[in-house]
Amino acid sequence: MSADGERERWELQPDVGVGPLRFGMSPVEVAEALLVPAPQARVGGEYGQEDFAGGVKAFYDEGKLACIALDAVVGPQVFLAGFPLAGSHPGQGQQFLLDHAAEHGNWVLFTSDASLALTDLGILLREQRVGEARLTRPLFVKEEWLESEYYRDHLPLEGVTD
Repeated sequence: MSADGERERWELQPDVGVGPLRFGMSPVEVAEALLVPAPQARVGGEYGQEDFAGGVKAFYDEGKLACIALDAVVGPQVFLAGFPLAGSHPGQGQQFLLDHAAEHGNWVLFTSDASLALTDLGILLREQRVGEARLTRPLFVKEEWLESEYYRDHLPLEGVTD
C-alpha cells in the first residue's frame, strides 16, 4: 500500500507478468523490481516462496519467478475489464470470470479446491479468509505453469489476514 493508504494498481500482462514483476525473474530481480533489499520471509529455500511487504508473494520454479500472489486486503489491485480481482466477494469474482470467459472465449479451469482460473490469461482466483469474511485473492501464473502438476500442488490455497 502506498503512504496515503491507497492500494497500488498493477497492470496484468498475460503470460508476461503483473505490475513490475515478469515471469522468469530471479529472486534478486524480483526484490529489485519491488524496490526492496530482500523479502520479509522465505519459505522452502531460496527457490521456493518469498513474502514481500505490501501483500506480495513470489513463487519460483527452478529459481525463476513462476507465480505472483496478491493479498486480498493489502496487496496491489489488479483490474480485469474494470473488475477488481483482489478483495471482492468470491461469488461475484467467480461469476465475473465466468462471464468474461463466455464473452471473450477464455479457457476456464476449476481447481480441486473450487477455485476458478482463466488459464489463457494466467489468472487464478482463490479465497482468502480475513477475519470472518472471505475475499478474492488473485494469483498470476504463466499458462503452462497453471496447468502443471507442480503448481497445482504448491500454489497457496488461502492466506489469513488478521
